[in-house]
Amino acid sequence: MNPRYPIYIVSKGRADSRLTSKALEELKVPYYIIVEEQEYQTYAEVIDPAKILILDKRFQDEYETCDDLGYTKSKGPGAARNFAWDHSIKAGHKWHWVMDDNINDFYRMNLNMKVRVCSGTIFRCAEDFVERYENVGIAGLNYHGFCKQTDAVPPFIINTRIYSCLLIRNDIPYRWRGRYNEDTDLCLRALKE
Repeated sequence: MNPRYPIYIVSKGRADSRLTSKALEELKVPYYIIVEEQEYQTYAEVIDPAKILILDKRFQDEYETCDDLGYTKSKGPGAARNFAWDHSIKAGHKWHWVMDDNINDFYRMNLNMKVRVCSGTIFRCAEDFVERYENVGIAGLNYHGFCKQTDAVPPFIINTRIYSCLLIRNDIPYRWRGRYNEDTDLCLRALKE
């Protein structure tokens, strides 16, 4: 079973490693990968071009960095994440997944045992879970390192930040912003409401 909502990977300079892409390919989970125009060909040599979306430069130009550095430093992945959000809305979806490009594998934890998953069911289960509630705007999967087999780890944690693998409801009134820690910023703004 695959996810109901689209998965977007934001990537820059990692056509060779493609960790998240490879992990999703192994699970036979459909996804899009968002790249900058100058890197398209490099990615197209190793990923099906139908899965590649070229980041609209307008999103970079209009991205709110929350600082005065302009283009003197990378603006980070936020512009590509906003592009994914808009792409998902235009396709008529209520939610979307956005992931970093450095995820090796996906695991399920039950009774403090980590088991590597072999299908996209993990994403569908997360979607089914959050859709039970009206007050969930952002959810996601936890880092492998935060789920230690020696600790009592609850099945879910409420009112916290989510990094790297987020499921976002498209109608929340926020967008990605900030050059650094933009995932923390988005989660805090959503939690505040």
